[in-house]
Amino acid sequence: MTRPVDQHTKLRFARATDSLEAVTRFYVLGLGLQRLASFTDHDGFDGVMVGVPGAPYHLEFTRRRGHPAGRASTQENLLVFYLPDATRWNAAVQRMAAAGFHPVASVNPYWGRGGATFEDPDGYRVVLYNGNWTA
Repeated sequence: MTRPVDQHTKLRFARATDSLEAVTRFYVLGLGLQRLASFTDHDGFDGVMVGVPGAPYHLEFTRRRGHPAGRASTQENLLVFYLPDATRWNAAVQRMAAAGFHPVASVNPYWGRGGATFEDPDGYRVVLYNGNWTA
């Protein structure tokens, strides 16, 4: 049976923000993703795509003028990045701190035992987890 969504499918995680510049700073300067593309006033929307060139995923943040996006509805809205190498994990955590972003307590204690959680300007959280995930 052919699966329409498989390992070759590209994933875009898109969400609205009221703080496009601050959110972009968090993900680019803090997390180290690259600004891949952007647009201004496309049918009333501004947006920025960030990610790793060539990766099968990227993040898109949009702002619609005159339509507030609000904040995350819960502290359990997470993006989790698994960094199995301790040196790379430490570098990622230090990069966030150098950009002015500091860890926050995880609601789920699992993430705090092996990772560091950071909150973006909209209240969404990113976990840098020092470990592997296999499926």
